[in-house]
Amino acid sequence: MTRDQAWEILNKHLKNDKLIKHCLAAEATMRGLARYFGEDQEVWGITGLLHDADYEKSKGHPEKHGLLLFELEKDIPDDIKHAIQSHNYDDTNVMPETKMDWAITCCDQLTGLIVACALVTPNRKLSELTNDFIIKKLKEVKFAAGADRSKIYMCEEKLGIPLIEFVTIALTSMQEISDQLGL
Repeated sequence: MTRDQAWEILNKHLKNDKLIKHCLAAEATMRGLARYFGEDQEVWGITGLLHDADYEKSKGHPEKHGLLLFELEKDIPDDIKHAIQSHNYDDTNVMPETKMDWAITCCDQLTGLIVACALVTPNRKLSELTNDFIIKKLKEVKFAAGADRSKIYMCEEKLGIPLIEFVTIALTSMQEISDQLGL
């Protein structure tokens, strides 16, 4: 599967601009993580890009989020499929197994938190963020309350990446596409 094919699938199933930007942030972060681990950036990036492609269509049915896409699209490779199905393992009961599975599970939550951090800076820009600011906001449970911090913290246990380094990878990766994210 190519990135262009994944982009077409994403835009076929998602219409909300904020969700599309979230998927772009996850794609960038997954590519950054793939570089860190010496893995295939294209495969990891496509996983990030498509991880929430069925979000609008599964709304109100969280147990279908991460699964419904594969009823709608048959030609997605198995490794990408499993990572997407398992990123919502609390509801799908498909457990993450590989490094890529855990990477999308952890970074999905972190990208949302980083966007929320950017939105409270004076100019609403990713360039204004520091790791310290993000870590401080991560510890404030009422800030971006929808971000599941337990999954972010799993970066250490499941990926072997210290939290500060994980935040750095995500922030740097998202800053590289700040124009696309409008931040």
